[in-house]
This record gives sequence, structure tokens and C-alpha cells, in this order.
Amino acid sequence: MIDRILVKNLLVRGILGIKSDERVKRQDILVNLDLEVDLRPAGRSDQIDDAMNYRTITKQVINLIEGSSFHTVEKLATEIARLAVTGYPVLSATVTVEKPGALRFAESVGVTIVRTATDFAE
Repeated sequence: MIDRILVKNLLVRGILGIKSDERVKRQDILVNLDLEVDLRPAGRSDQIDDAMNYRTITKQVINLIEGSSFHTVEKLATEIARLAVTGYPVLSATVTVEKPGALRFAESVGVTIVRTATDFAE
């Protein structure tokens, strides 16, 4: 099964980085989510109760970014993935976090990670 929910180019302002100005000044953070989810129940029933609420997960991602101050894009991406695979019926989460304008002459710089719930089992 490869059903997916995609959230493309979610632009949020937050604290992210290691330089002193990045620790106090909010900057643009671009997030893309590719969530592997079983969409068959909603596809069969056409009922919203059978669908995963992508608005709820997106709001949680926004709140996470706005309320955090991570040093690395890797940590932010990991925490977004954790939120998705441990709080929702998401089989795997591919998360891309980018910092637009972070490098001179580059549109953005970032990372892409793929995680499942087993990555966070303790």
C-alpha cells in the first residue's frame, strides 16, 4: 500500500540555527510532509470520520515550529516526524525542512528524513 497525504511548502516562521542572530530573530522555515497513510476507509465510505485530518497535523507542526528553538534542521525534522508517526495513524513520514536563503547563491538548504514509529520506540 502506498497511499499518501502531502503537505507542500508549509512556510512557518521560527527560531532555528546556531548563529547568534538565528537564536533571537524568527526566520522562514519551509516544510514538506509526505505521510504514508491508509486512505482506503475514506475512499470506500466517502465519510470524513474515516479520513485522517491533515489540518490537525499541520496545525501541530506549525505550533511545534513556532514554539521551539532547535539548533539544527535535522532535529526539527526528527521532531516533526515523531509527531506524525506517534500521534497519528501514519505508517511512515518523509519530512523535508529547509531554510530559504541560508546559503549565499542558493535558494534554500535543508534535509529530508524518513521515519516510522519504530524509530521512536523506547
